Amino acid sequence: MPGIMNDLTVAGKLLIRATARKLSSNSDPAPDVEQYFSGMQNVLDRSPEGLIRDYQWLDLPGNRPPWVDCGMNLQKGDEISCFMAGRVFASKPLDIWLSLALQVWYKVGDGDIFRGTNNSHSFVAQENGLLQFGNYFPNDWQNSQGKRKQDDNVYQASSGMSRILIIRWNAAAVDCLREMLRLGDFEGNLQSEIDRIEVGDTTPNGWSYLWNIGQSHIFRNQPLQNGDGCIHCQTHGDTGILQKDVDMVLDEHTEISWKWCVDQLPSTLREDTVPSHDYLSIAIEFDNGRDITYYWSSTLPVGTGYDCPLPNWKGKEYHVAIRSGTEGLGEWMDERRNLFDDYKHYMGEPPARVVRVWLIANSAFQRNKGDCKYADILLHNQGALRVL
Repeated sequence: MPGIMNDLTVAGKLLIRATARKLSSNSDPAPDVEQYFSGMQNVLDRSPEGLIRDYQWLDLPGNRPPWVDCGMNLQKGDEISCFMAGRVFASKPLDIWLSLALQVWYKVGDGDIFRGTNNSHSFVAQENGLLQFGNYFPNDWQNSQGKRKQDDNVYQASSGMSRILIIRWNAAAVDCLREMLRLGDFEGNLQSEIDRIEVGDTTPNGWSYLWNIGQSHIFRNQPLQNGDGCIHCQTHGDTGILQKDVDMVLDEHTEISWKWCVDQLPSTLREDTVPSHDYLSIAIEFDNGRDITYYWSSTLPVGTGYDCPLPNWKGKEYHVAIRSGTEGLGEWMDERRNLFDDYKHYMGEPPARVVRVWLIANSAFQRNKGDCKYADILLHNQGALRVL
């Protein structure tokens, strides 16, 4: 009952917030997909001859399960750019929707699935096969070929659509985009994709993104003034989990320490419900596949622990609030936790080893900004293992 009451309380607050935005005209209206089609088609129609090999338009309803063939058969080495507009709602009354960069995933033939880091994405085909697209939320990927964890009926709760333009170029995508840009743009879409390509991969060295959440630009190296290593996390309406492999025995002496400076929390509501589950954290994964994640709560008391409210993460991830409220935001804080004691207290009998350290950022539900810096991450047990 307490969990249900918390969900209802948060849902009521989100409904009030969404209604207030509409009444004050501060809501973010869904993109006009017809205007988008007209504007981007105009860009296509005036493109220089020989630049585009072919292109396709695809409408992907939010309640359509993966995978949907766009009608384009790719060859290994083909260079593709995709541009998307629209909106897929998890809950329209609560104004909960994910960015299309999170929602729409790609698949070529029998290859691995992937997504972009923006509402536009260019890539080189790594194999031959049909180019397909699939909705992500509210399901989750079971394997890297795009099998789902839940029954596809869960998609029936979603609404809205994505309109996708797929362009196959006759040369390098970035060169073709620059050439096309000379003749004009529509709402900055071409320039935005060029900028994204030029920024490149910002993943910190030695780290990688959790495959089923996908790549992002949330985390990047940002050394401190004294030259020490630091990872800067900036999230706004997106999500990412950064991971680094480690190997250490888990016993009574195993600890983790780190420094962080949290400038802005992505949630203004308690984080233990699905529609308000936005947070910044550092997590430790164990050899039994479970993880414990330490985060700074906006409202929940220090020491609060709970199983992840997201259906696909229940029984896998456990959240512990180690700081709360606004006091200390913008300041560097030193943390140290005994992993054995915390696992035993919150999760049960501890497993044998620590296998990964994660940095997590989620702002997908409330779409607020989150900003945090991490430094001096160390694992301790008869010596120290530096993670960052």
